[in-house]
Amino acid sequence: MAVALLLIGGLLPACQSLRYYAHVSHGQLELMGARQPIAGLLDDPALPPGRRQVLAQLLDARSFASDRLGLPRNGSYTAFVSLDRPYVTWNVFAAAEFSVEPLTHCFPVAGCVAYRGYFSPEKAEAEADRLASLGYQTWIGGTSAYSTLGWFDDPVLSSMLDEGQDDPVGVIFHELEHQRLYVRDDTAFNESLASFVQREGLREWRAARGLPAPDDARDLREREFVARALALRDALAGIYAEPITPQAMRRRRDEAIAGFRAWYGQRRRDWQADARFDRWVAGPITNAKLVPMGLYDRWVPAFGALFEACTGDWACFHRRSAELARQSPGDREARLDAMLPPATSSGGGAPKAHAHGAEP
Repeated sequence: MAVALLLIGGLLPACQSLRYYAHVSHGQLELMGARQPIAGLLDDPALPPGRRQVLAQLLDARSFASDRLGLPRNGSYTAFVSLDRPYVTWNVFAAAEFSVEPLTHCFPVAGCVAYRGYFSPEKAEAEADRLASLGYQTWIGGTSAYSTLGWFDDPVLSSMLDEGQDDPVGVIFHELEHQRLYVRDDTAFNESLASFVQREGLREWRAARGLPAPDDARDLREREFVARALALRDALAGIYAEPITPQAMRRRRDEAIAGFRAWYGQRRRDWQADARFDRWVAGPITNAKLVPMGLYDRWVPAFGALFEACTGDWACFHRRSAELARQSPGDREARLDAMLPPATSSGGGAPKAHAHGAEP
């Protein structure tokens, strides 16, 4: 999954803020220092043929992003960094035991978001342990890419090319959309918009290059899974809102999660070799683990409707999404909700079903 890196320590207690700032600054500078221009790598005869093909394809997709999709034209994703780890960052999500609303963290540049990112899994685990000691449920998700929102020329990372990750072409489109438009304090808007651009941009790029369309059956399975996970999230929110004892809430929560796992067991048999969600379902399912589902997928269908209203014209789409960004949070949410197809609308601003890659 792809998200904006928080570069400033923000409103944390001073000593903790300084430690966090030092950590992310060191990680960012380390990445910037390791960048190698992709054009130069393609001239290197020692580059393995498979890697050469992928990097050449990504350089082509980078041009397509600006030429055809109206995304920023800059040095981002024209360089490559080979990492010695499976993810570039690890994000820590947290929520109270009886709430599906995330613990948020506020930063001067990125605004308030529902996670904290770390370049080290050990530091992410330490933060999760700290929050757990305060009574929060936590979940750590590894990310293959992130955006610095245009402050730096972000590179292609080897983690983006690993098996099981989203198509790196689409990830580049997603991250460049964050550079084009980012609304402080509205993760659901930012990520839903970028996820739509990722999906539609990838579809158009593959069609323009004569490549097979993205696997619709795979995409439908992913949508179905996330929709069911969001339904579980809504069910838990309803349980937590009832005037019952904590013991009763825990019992009913366990029953709801067991029902979700039973549903997955039945559907998994139909999905045959598609095991993408097995580990997610097998691990503990907590309020914190459900947080990214609602944040990244809420209004993807609404942006699809907006793109259709623009008859597939990207300039129109970008202009109208920017108009939404300028509205007040309440008006923006109301307009997006109004654009949702009836099957995905649940009123009251509840999270909607999806279309972004499942969290690692």
